[in-house]
Amino acid sequence: MPPVPDDLGAGLRGALSNFTAYLRVECGMSANTLDAYGRDIRELLVHLHDLGVGAPDQINHRQLAAHITQLSRRGLAPASVARHLATVKVFFRWLAARKEIETNPADYLDQPTRWKKIPGVLSPRQVRALLEAPQPAPGAAPAGLSLWCRDRAILELMYASGLRASEVGALGTDEIIDTLGVVRVTGKGDKQRLVPMGAPAQDALTAYLETCRPRLVRADGRDKGRVFLTHTGRPIERVRVWQLVKKYAAIAGLHDVHPHVLRHSFATHLLTGGADLRVVQELLGHADIATTQIYTHVDKDRLQSVHKKFHPRG
Repeated sequence: MPPVPDDLGAGLRGALSNFTAYLRVECGMSANTLDAYGRDIRELLVHLHDLGVGAPDQINHRQLAAHITQLSRRGLAPASVARHLATVKVFFRWLAARKEIETNPADYLDQPTRWKKIPGVLSPRQVRALLEAPQPAPGAAPAGLSLWCRDRAILELMYASGLRASEVGALGTDEIIDTLGVVRVTGKGDKQRLVPMGAPAQDALTAYLETCRPRLVRADGRDKGRVFLTHTGRPIERVRVWQLVKKYAAIAGLHDVHPHVLRHSFATHLLTGGADLRVVQELLGHADIATTQIYTHVDKDRLQSVHKKFHPRG
């Protein structure tokens, strides 16, 4: 995140502070969403400062267009540029509602085309190799065995339930419902959903919770009731989950694998097996089914078989 320049105009600095407070207090946004909004607006204001702008009422649509163009030229993905633009539009609607600007310069900005990039997906064989990658080191100490057990449970659960990296870190011990074989996941926008675990993931999670996690817990309550802990007994963070997936992917001989690839594979394998798109949307926690529909483009063999079976000239 770019630092705020010391000489940033009082108007821009105040707008940033008040907008952040508005999102946190009135909109009740989660920490991750607040970070994303704050990063986007901070980057915009730094760019405007470099152009000599000192207050919101000095901003025009040409400056905003130049900023969005700069993001594209830096190589940001269309989806990232679109998200950034959405943040800018919310910011300027808020400024207009507060009468800090007479006209909204963001109204003139067009939404960039969002190319639907087909996500990377692992084959069932590759998934199996990844899940089997965590192995206890010979003669490992109890702490080391606990971490191996934890990593295996994380990978199993991410593939079985399609969890995001942030959702893995936020998962609480009271959100594991063993009797039903499901986890209660709190996703984006603090929306909750129930997702089945499946037997292998449930077995791995039970082994971790009963045998391994107790070795990681400290008496001072630093675990905050979270399921997955670090060697110091604190909740595991999203960045560490990314590192673990990359580590075991390398051990399994796989490339370009990150937590979202496991989520993509979860969704694609469900659809390949005949799951309904609406069910997959619910399991993934997507607010818009258009986000889920990208997975229908992945399995070309299934599309061809459906066409051949049902089309008169298939």
